[in-house]
Amino acid sequence: MSMSMSMEDREIMIELKGINKHYLLKQALTGIDLQIRKGSIVGLLGPNGSGKSTLLKMMAGLIYPTSGSIRVNGREPDVRNKQHIAYLPEIDNLYGWMTVKETLRFLSGFYSDWQADKAAEMLQTMELGENQKVRNLSKGMRARLKLIAALSRKVPLVLLDEPFSGIDPPSRSKIIRSIIQEFQSDEQTILLSTHSVGESEPMFDDVIFLHSGRIKLFDSAENLRENFGCSLENIWEKVYA
Repeated sequence: MSMSMSMEDREIMIELKGINKHYLLKQALTGIDLQIRKGSIVGLLGPNGSGKSTLLKMMAGLIYPTSGSIRVNGREPDVRNKQHIAYLPEIDNLYGWMTVKETLRFLSGFYSDWQADKAAEMLQTMELGENQKVRNLSKGMRARLKLIAALSRKVPLVLLDEPFSGIDPPSRSKIIRSIIQEFQSDEQTILLSTHSVGESEPMFDDVIFLHSGRIKLFDSAENLRENFGCSLENIWEKVYA
């Protein structure tokens, strides 16, 4: 993606130093040192169990590190940060008895930064009928609705955990083009975890490869492609072979 300034000139949106996270029987993250600059779309890649969801929840202030420090936009994240962060979890937390329109109206009541015009525009793009009951939507349609909910907020940081899960390839391509078109690098930073590496590749400015709770690779998408001489999808195959 073309940027109005180089990534090196941008301020830091997220900084993690020596992050470790362990649960009773599992070490989820180990020694994470990371700086993510404002105005970038960052791909968070890795197989299931690599720590992607744990890392995103930590940035959202939903869980805390066992040790180490984390700063999001200059402050330690906590539940109060939800007014400045749009977080889309992998789990489905929609109410089945609501219609699509009622769902978006319900969510808009929680956020002063809600953009109703953008939500309406994305309903058209995602080909969702506002009078459809959520319980009658396919998994892919529900995923589209969740994505609309996250992207309709005007916040500096958007965290998307497997947003394309259950969405067919043609729809994924349309949604990805929409994200690129709507993205404003002077106002927003997006972190996106996904298994759809090939289709998502055009979005990414920087890419993090996680493996067993550790950072395997972290660089700009351009440098990674140049250094490995292949696409991010092929790099994935090499890293996790």
